[in-house]
Amino acid sequence: MKLAEEARKELPKGIYKRGSIYWIRYAGLDGKIVFESSGSTKIKDAQDKLHERKADILRGKQPEITKKIPMVTFKELSVDYLKWAERQRGYRQKATLVAQLVGIFGHYPLRHFSTKLLETWQTERLQQGATRKTVKKGFGGKRVVVDVPGTPRGNAPATINRLLATIKHMITKAVEWEMVEEESLRRVRRVRLLEENNRRLRYLSQEECQALIDASGSHIKPMVIMALNTGMRRGEILNLQWKNVDLKHGFILLDRTKNGDRREIPINLTLRAALKGISRRLDVPYVFHDPATGRPYGDIGTGFTKACKRAGITDFHFHDLRHTFASHLVMAGVDITTVKELLGHKTLTMTLRYAHLAPSHKVKAVDLLDSTLSKNTNCTKTIQLRG
Repeated sequence: MKLAEEARKELPKGIYKRGSIYWIRYAGLDGKIVFESSGSTKIKDAQDKLHERKADILRGKQPEITKKIPMVTFKELSVDYLKWAERQRGYRQKATLVAQLVGIFGHYPLRHFSTKLLETWQTERLQQGATRKTVKKGFGGKRVVVDVPGTPRGNAPATINRLLATIKHMITKAVEWEMVEEESLRRVRRVRLLEENNRRLRYLSQEECQALIDASGSHIKPMVIMALNTGMRRGEILNLQWKNVDLKHGFILLDRTKNGDRREIPINLTLRAALKGISRRLDVPYVFHDPATGRPYGDIGTGFTKACKRAGITDFHFHDLRHTFASHLVMAGVDITTVKELLGHKTLTMTLRYAHLAPSHKVKAVDLLDSTLSKNTNCTKTIQLRG
């Protein structure tokens, strides 16, 4: 906040910044304050326009405001967007998506974004293998980032939809910041999201769960236990603080969830034992943290992948622990509404993907007819069809 105030003080009177564009402020002939975009990223242009407007006022002429939109590229927009996003929830995920998009559309002027451009990108993204970056040891044991072509994971409809939604939101902000005309936003909004047919549902058996726990390293093990016994998302686990853990009353309170709602999660005996086994540092608020920095782990993918390999588990991601939690609840007979509440789903739509794991509820529903129909001994009749 202080930095923002200092930045405003450095600007000449009557000039301020919105996004990367300089705006001017002055009193019109009628005394009302006028806010006008300079249409430029240069402070000199804003000063010239402000002097011009004030000169018109002194001559008794009400300035004619013309809207001038600069030629801004997607990469230039990304800089301002990420500065804005720092104050928003889910910044890390936004930054990852924006980085991918800058690699694709970075040099494109915002006014050149069209329905055809994005629909062509959607099609190509679905048809071609994506490039994934990975880290390998190179000469002298140095860690080197290399490209692995042809990995289909980046081509999933859900992934493409997240990227498209990010583009739409960035262009929306660009219109607000006077970086592009509203017509560009209308063209972008015409692009429809893809049907998400990649609804992955991979879960572990009880034996596999135990094998994974046994194979996990000391810093990964309590996180795996928490995910299996609460269904919490990876980000919720990595950012969990001790102030949100109530061992006395047996629950975890999540304030900042994916859908924005508070969620209370019960702590069972297995999780309680795991939490009590964690050495707590008074100077670190996080339950799980890097001992060297005191900050949450940035990524646990490598450790988790190694644990899966040791346990003999293939094609399994950390998020699948959440699927495992929900799947075992449903198979144990827990009603789907309760599962929805524990997972923190906004609606039943997402939770219903687990419903097929409990076919017994259909049998029980039909069995109810036995008790109803048996009360009427004349309910069974033979119907003869006349041919």
